[in-house]
Amino acid sequence: MSASVLFTNRMRSFVPRGESSLLQNRDYVVALARGLAVMSAFTQEKEQTTVAEVAKIVNLSRATVRRSLITLQSLGYVESHDGKHYQIAPKVLTLAQAYLMTSPLPRVSQPFLERASESLRESCTLSILQGDDVIYVARSSRKRMSALLRDVGAHLPAYCTSMGRILLAALPDADLDSYLSRVKLVPHTRFTVGTPAKLKKIINTVRGQEYCISDQEFEIDLRTIAVPVRNATGRIVAAMTATTRASETPEQQLRETFLPILRETAAQMRPLLIG
Repeated sequence: MSASVLFTNRMRSFVPRGESSLLQNRDYVVALARGLAVMSAFTQEKEQTTVAEVAKIVNLSRATVRRSLITLQSLGYVESHDGKHYQIAPKVLTLAQAYLMTSPLPRVSQPFLERASESLRESCTLSILQGDDVIYVARSSRKRMSALLRDVGAHLPAYCTSMGRILLAALPDADLDSYLSRVKLVPHTRFTVGTPAKLKKIINTVRGQEYCISDQEFEIDLRTIAVPVRNATGRIVAAMTATTRASETPEQQLRETFLPILRETAAQMRPLLIG
């Protein structure tokens, strides 16, 4: 899983993807970009991390990372009880809350996700593409035990998830080719797609059919189906996904039962998503 969704090559981790020219922009604040890169280096896999570990993730010097962490600590966004190990502080939630309160996607989608989830008796989520990952911005209250069903704000790789492929299929060709040239296809299971060429073929199929099924590529016995969510102007702004057990739900059922409900739900949401 990517440790930073705002910054690309670790060679220049404080520059947003495709925006190296910003370094020549007098209004671009490198220190702020570095601080955000440091904060995004914290992952769910490890509760605490050290200066050296963060420096390795973001490819910055330890001195730079240390100054960033001390600044973030003074602002209340990270905590350290011994001066060596750092962790994200609760204040970070205020940043997420600002998005959840102001973006129409979480507010509009929540009741629709709940209704779809009730009909399917499975968990449903809404996600967006940020960098090379998908991020959950809303999910139904129904819970199932799996690695994929995480809370709002969780990041997952785009290449091996149905929602990720829906969102990758919405990219312009040049952006998709750029993604395929840099993505590292980590084999989460024996079913995970193994080559960029195969992944591109799958994405082209998704573009044509406007739905995607991912069968145990991220977690064994986990099968998902996703559809695009468009706004009022027709632009794809998110992906909606239903998740089930492969041992319980055959792919045919996903196509015949799940897909119509997801498509109908997305269509009902569309006129409410302005902008």
